[in-house]
Amino acid sequence: MVNRRHFILSGALAGSGGSWIAAQAQAAAAKRPVILILGDSLSAEYGLKRGEGWVPLLEKRLVDQKVAATVINASISGDTTSGGRARLPNLLAQHQPTHVVLELGANDALRGLPLTSTEDNLLQMTKAAQAVGAQVLIVGIQVPPNYGSDYTRRFETLFARVAGATKAPLVPFLLKGVADSPDAAMLFQADRIHPTAAAQPRMLDNVWPTLRKLLPK
Repeated sequence: MVNRRHFILSGALAGSGGSWIAAQAQAAAAKRPVILILGDSLSAEYGLKRGEGWVPLLEKRLVDQKVAATVINASISGDTTSGGRARLPNLLAQHQPTHVVLELGANDALRGLPLTSTEDNLLQMTKAAQAVGAQVLIVGIQVPPNYGSDYTRRFETLFARVAGATKAPLVPFLLKGVADSPDAAMLFQADRIHPTAAAQPRMLDNVWPTLRKLLPK
């Protein structure tokens, strides 16, 4: 009788131990960061071979630095802030990201869309992601001087205003060291809008220091 009770107790402990291990595994998986990149052609590898863009390079860097994280690239060439705002709710529900990188706005400028709309879209996207517990990183962009000094200044500062209003970290200029580089002509494709593969590591280096601070050590 004693042996039988011992057997039952051992089985119960083994079962509970298995459940505990499963629970721990689930908890570990739940802690793994999920980084959602919501951007346009600058993040969607436009004109590049697959794997050459700064987002795939980010995935490689995470592996190299032993940072366990999943990257979801939801960037679409030609997307605007209004397009991103429309897509974001489904992306948040589907992927449940812990981090959201917003890289949108360049196409708003190219299409001459109202800056007030661009700013509001970025603001609402940031708040929506934060509302579900995600940390948001805003990635800014700048327009060439031929847009006019007033427009150029107002466009550049709207990213900082959104970041300040939401307390989200900001990368001021994704193309720093590319568009303002002495060899800028060699770092852009024939359309003079989209960076080449050679420019992608520089773009990643602009994003990485700020993003890394948001990820687990």
